[in-house]
Amino acid sequence: MTYSCFDVQIENQIAHIILNRPEKRNSMIPAFWTELPEIVRDIDENAKARVIVISSTGPHFSSGLDVTSFVKPDIADPKEKKAAEIRAGAEFYSAVKNMQQTFTALQNCRLPVLAAIQGGCIGGGVDFITACDMRYATEDAFITIFETNIGMTADVGTFPRITKLIADGLARELAYTGRRMPADEAKSAGLFNAVYESQEALLAAVMSMAAEIASKAPLAIMGCKRMMNYSRDHSIEDSLDYIAIWNASMLQRDEIFEAMKANAEKRAGDFVDLPPIRKNIG
Repeated sequence: MTYSCFDVQIENQIAHIILNRPEKRNSMIPAFWTELPEIVRDIDENAKARVIVISSTGPHFSSGLDVTSFVKPDIADPKEKKAAEIRAGAEFYSAVKNMQQTFTALQNCRLPVLAAIQGGCIGGGVDFITACDMRYATEDAFITIFETNIGMTADVGTFPRITKLIADGLARELAYTGRRMPADEAKSAGLFNAVYESQEALLAAVMSMAAEIASKAPLAIMGCKRMMNYSRDHSIEDSLDYIAIWNASMLQRDEIFEAMKANAEKRAGDFVDLPPIRKNIG
């Protein structure tokens, strides 16, 4: 399938989603918000891969929301203009909720999602990468919660997530000032897993990491993601109970034995892929 904002490649159990509008700094036009969750859900629900890598093209990962594509024309008729003003709040709320769900699709996906970031990761780009499981970057990369600089409060996912990834005070500093956080600082803060000299080196390293993850038992990796997301949002006591219940129902001894045997024989494990997700009928 052809998309407006992305190219998709699937090979060796790795799905590679590539932002493909470098001439527009990979800004997020309306199609972006529908295409991304559609792609992610298709990969996940149809068990097309074991890992997802997201990368970009051009000098910048993403310049964030393309606000020009959301500007509505002036309404001349006073009655229609008044009606539009009354509806504006509800329409804005609905639009933001839909955009939030675009990035939540990455969080809810059963597969690990790795982001490879070059250049600027601005505004909505920060919402994007904080919804991923792991983040890697080039030396020239930077993030900025840019919404503050244009009189807005970031609303598509940055704040609920970034405060779980870096120190609260640092997250507040970035939010209140809108300043750039360069790659080396982001790595020191724990936001970036690693930093590389070039985009070529970055992609090679991220694909190598993705291949390593893809070599593990898919059900075990799914369980790790599920448990870590749950533990992030719940107490230790609740999380311990949940992992016990999870393994009581999901643990597969055959996969454990195969992993142990493969390790002993120094070969790749022969693991069962995740099943496709059965959609509700009726």
